[in-house]
Amino acid sequence: MDMKIELVPIPVADLDRAKAFYVDQVGFHDDHDITVNDDLRFVQLTPPGSACSIVLDLNITPMAPGAVQGLQVVVDDADAVRTHLLANGVEASPVEEMPWGRFTYFTDPDGNRWSVQQAVPR
Repeated sequence: MDMKIELVPIPVADLDRAKAFYVDQVGFHDDHDITVNDDLRFVQLTPPGSACSIVLDLNITPMAPGAVQGLQVVVDDADAVRTHLLANGVEASPVEEMPWGRFTYFTDPDGNRWSVQQAVPR
């Protein structure tokens, strides 16, 4: 039996600001931006190479903007990702070396915090 995580809600206060941040600055793909009705706009974005997407959450869940802490993406080169983020106006922490990987961190405009991991060979 397969179980796949394919969509994670990210609570935000402003859909347009969040979409611009994730697409224009971080580099996520813009998959869908559909207004379902006056109360629901579905904005789905996917990190390059990922099978899992995010949905920008204005009122899909009861989470407050900025409630997600520690969502993680895995990359081949943490330094290259940090350089990309900085070049696009995203504050990213210096790369930290740990026994289980190399990490940099960034926060979206609402305070949702992301971890970027370069995994060490097993």
